[in-house]
Amino acid sequence: SSRAAEITQSDGKSFEQLRRECLQKGVLFEDPDFPAKDSSLFFSESVPVNVEWKRPKEICSDPKFIVGGADRTDICQGQLGDCWLLAAIASLTLKPETMARVVPPDQEFDHRYAGIFHFQFWQHNRWLEVVVDDRLPTVRNKLIMLHSASYNEFWSALMEKAYAKLNGSYEALKGGSTMEAMEDFTGGVGEMYETKNAPGNLFSIMKKALDRGSMMGCSIDITSSAESEAKTTTGLVKGHAYSITGMEEVNYRGQTVQLIRIRNPWGQVEWNGPWSDNSREWNYIDKSEQIRLQQNSTDDGEFWMQFEDFKRNYDKVEICNMTADSLTDDVKHQWEVSMFEGNWIRGSTAGGCRNYIDTFWTNPQFKLQLEDTDDDDDVCSVVIALMQKNRRKLRKEGLDLETIGFAVYKAPEEEDHLGKDFFRYNPSTARSKTYINMREVSERFTLPPGKYLLVPTTFQPHHEADFLILFRHLVEFMTWNNKAQMGKQRVKIKFEGLSLSTCHSIINLMDVDNTGKLEFHEFKVFWEKMKKWIMLFLSFDTDRSGKMSSYELRSVLSAAGMRLNNQLLQLIGLRFADENYEIDFDDYLTCIVRLENMFRTFQALDKFKRGLYEELQMQRRACVVLVRM
Repeated sequence: SSRAAEITQSDGKSFEQLRRECLQKGVLFEDPDFPAKDSSLFFSESVPVNVEWKRPKEICSDPKFIVGGADRTDICQGQLGDCWLLAAIASLTLKPETMARVVPPDQEFDHRYAGIFHFQFWQHNRWLEVVVDDRLPTVRNKLIMLHSASYNEFWSALMEKAYAKLNGSYEALKGGSTMEAMEDFTGGVGEMYETKNAPGNLFSIMKKALDRGSMMGCSIDITSSAESEAKTTTGLVKGHAYSITGMEEVNYRGQTVQLIRIRNPWGQVEWNGPWSDNSREWNYIDKSEQIRLQQNSTDDGEFWMQFEDFKRNYDKVEICNMTADSLTDDVKHQWEVSMFEGNWIRGSTAGGCRNYIDTFWTNPQFKLQLEDTDDDDDVCSVVIALMQKNRRKLRKEGLDLETIGFAVYKAPEEEDHLGKDFFRYNPSTARSKTYINMREVSERFTLPPGKYLLVPTTFQPHHEADFLILFRHLVEFMTWNNKAQMGKQRVKIKFEGLSLSTCHSIINLMDVDNTGKLEFHEFKVFWEKMKKWIMLFLSFDTDRSGKMSSYELRSVLSAAGMRLNNQLLQLIGLRFADENYEIDFDDYLTCIVRLENMFRTFQALDKFKRGLYEELQMQRRACVVLVRM
């Protein structure tokens, strides 16, 4: 994609602006958004050793960003359990064009160096620019996280730091799916295969994908946490992410043998069975083939194995196709990608899965129309991916990945939001294979033309999260919006603008530093709140009149996390409702902003009172001690 990347720095400045400012002032960049402190490393535990943050020029005398081209040997795992990320980075080095987007080459230690570097990642259907300073965590002058086999090469360590910043901390990168990182590096389309239940032509599928530039990873399942990263007698490691770097067919003793090349991000520990580095099988193939396939055959973590052995030993294959067109050989049709965004909000749209029939119908609903592709088979190809947003970043708040899935139903004519009875008596036409606590659940379907209803859900009701749906199809389709801002046509709220008093209330709430105006970072916080409040209002403004019933006030405020007694609710209703017992958007916003302000004041007072009480208790104890003396 050639789209420009969005700036993510809290002060709104780009990499070029920040670098220029540092060069003009003669200072090295220190990132206020991701400081060189323990909190950037861990959020749930204290740092176990004395970590020193050092710039590459303090670690070695001649640091380089990239030495002799970025390749797979530049990726050696450190103290962090992020092999899933490293496996994706190893695959990325095989794609020079994609690599140049994620790791821009316009940065060095000897030209316009200002202690600042930048990287680009794809998240939520857009490219983001992430800047970092080059202070890296070390112990005894050695990097403790991702590092290169070359002591003076730093691109991979700095890239890991940028990805950690994007996700809130280094610790937030513990555990994950290689697909997650591969998609963040490419904006590609993910697919997963289980080797034990894969189609018979899996080798052909994988080889074609690799030839088209797709990125691939694989792993061995574990049955308990004790097995995680446990080495087997064959040299393979359970619960560990590997990258797939090659697929070949060779003539071996008169027969064609399928081979697969795999890399362990540790940079060591390899398969020791047939076709491993020093096995006798290599002696029985053409000498030129042997030389071609066994270049750099050292203990570098990369090895070949026969595809049948691969299927027996590995359980999962993750493929990230660089474009949706890589999913098919169809030259007559092009895949179109559409995006929906939405939220599961407690008390409103967080209905849980079909097991919870009383609330399932309240989940966001999307209507899709699949048109006949004019082919003989009379079916439409569809890929649906449901992704939950920002969950790694929320780990420090005690939240983690929700268990998510979706169902697709044949939709009746001319109905908007379908109710409980529809789902009670109608089975789903298609659904995600399972509910799982991964960032993304993706499935491919072939469905007859017609109208369908897509219902994304968390497994249990009342669980809040923001989500994004990517709908890929070989046909034209149309969407309708349900309760929220979903689909291509954005729902607009009918209102004549915000009153001055509402604007004052917003500034009072968000102006933390009392300057009388909103700084950029304050506005960002406000806008996140605003989006949630808009979604809430739309959930209750069912006829799109720009008004909601005052009777719904308790539900709205409850969904916003505010619990009020009856007396207070009655007073608010009298203050903000009109003669038809309706509240317009401006009054709704004034109400919710003032209540938020009030709750914040009460919390501050409560904290102050607790502090005062503890101070008085200490003074009382001191007096008792003095009297007893």
